[in-house]
Amino acid sequence: MKFINTFVITPKGAGALQPFRLRPWQKEIVTGAFAPGVRTALVSLPRANGKTALAAALAVAELFCGPPSAEVLVVASDQRQANIALSMARRMVELNPELAARCQIFKDKLVVPHNDATMIALPADPAALHGWDPSLLIVDELHVVTAEVWEAVTSVSGKRPESLTLAISTPAATPDSIMWRLVEHGRTEDDPSFYLREFAAPDGCAVDDRKAWTVANPALGDFLAADGMAAVLRTMREPVFRQLRLGQWVTGSDAWLPFGAWDACADRDRGVPADGERVVLGFDGSASGDSTALVGCTLDGHVFVVGAWENPGDARWRVPRGDVSEAVDVAFGRWDVVELACDPWGWRSEIESWAKRYGERRVIEWPTNVVGRMAPATDRFYQSVADQSITHDADARLAAHIAHAVAKRTPQGDVITKDRAHSPRKIDLAVAAIVAFDRAAFHNQRRRRRAASF
Repeated sequence: MKFINTFVITPKGAGALQPFRLRPWQKEIVTGAFAPGVRTALVSLPRANGKTALAAALAVAELFCGPPSAEVLVVASDQRQANIALSMARRMVELNPELAARCQIFKDKLVVPHNDATMIALPADPAALHGWDPSLLIVDELHVVTAEVWEAVTSVSGKRPESLTLAISTPAATPDSIMWRLVEHGRTEDDPSFYLREFAAPDGCAVDDRKAWTVANPALGDFLAADGMAAVLRTMREPVFRQLRLGQWVTGSDAWLPFGAWDACADRDRGVPADGERVVLGFDGSASGDSTALVGCTLDGHVFVVGAWENPGDARWRVPRGDVSEAVDVAFGRWDVVELACDPWGWRSEIESWAKRYGERRVIEWPTNVVGRMAPATDRFYQSVADQSITHDADARLAAHIAHAVAKRTPQGDVITKDRAHSPRKIDLAVAAIVAFDRAAFHNQRRRRRAASF
């Protein structure tokens, strides 16, 4: 911190061409992230609070004060974004003649010869991240980084006796993200090698609550102007403003379920139903590219995954139809299956075979492309999640597919769809869950009516 306050010059914005002064909240971040024993640090911070400038200042300090042969890597979503931090660090060096005299400045890197230190910017591409030995690895905007990239990043860190991976980012827009998994890990506070600092407005606050703005934005009233925030609010959708400017974990306005709603319905103690319990199965099949899903639901509304078959990325892959049929047979043998409701597309021969084996009244076709049927079922599922009258087995695959689903408005109500055509983000387990839950509710209501008639 002393090096930054003494030698680093602010390159632009408020305080431009003046010494870079670490604010108390920035000192808190530096103290926590660089504490002894910390290997990974994650800072969740809204936009316009100087994330890139702080990262660049820390990178410059590592270049000049780090260990021998210090290696500073800045990783971002693409090369252009990564170069922003590198360019800012370059400008910080150029503005101080004493630093500039000791640093060789290149287009794509900074080199300090006297201690053989290097800073370089890299895109978030797993292939580009192997073979490095960073003493400080900075991940800019973790919310757009994939799990594969994070694994590549962490695979090269930790080789030195002391090294740090520092991620600074606004929250992601979905719980199906590596950032959310890391936030959950940090919130447990049981890993001394992991440091987490979140800046966020309180849950449930009004979007125009300026006290909440202050909680989320430590730079507000300093180099972040309140009138600028107000101007942004007038032109930005509320969920996006909450995510990017209030640091809150929310989903976009087209997302199907509110953020965290599905997790709140988990019943891990119950898990998969006991053998012999009455259940309904929902089936959504595919031939190759999409995934194939078999989901169960008890008559009292507990959803669980029976099977999922997904293309691992092989263009030659086809759904193992024999394995799917075997899973159906095992399910009928394990539970008292009231009904198997199937989307018939591409699976008519198998459905006919199942119907012959288990009875035509127990195996039915349930086309998921019929909006008049799917929309009410989707609404039933949504309302049950909202009032937490549904439970589930906390299967991570189903959680991911539900997180991928976005709402599509129709005259009959919402249905779920992918975020875009040919998206790799699958939703088949979510579709099968809706079908299973809807049919389970139907059979449960019929059972109650019969009981009431006696």
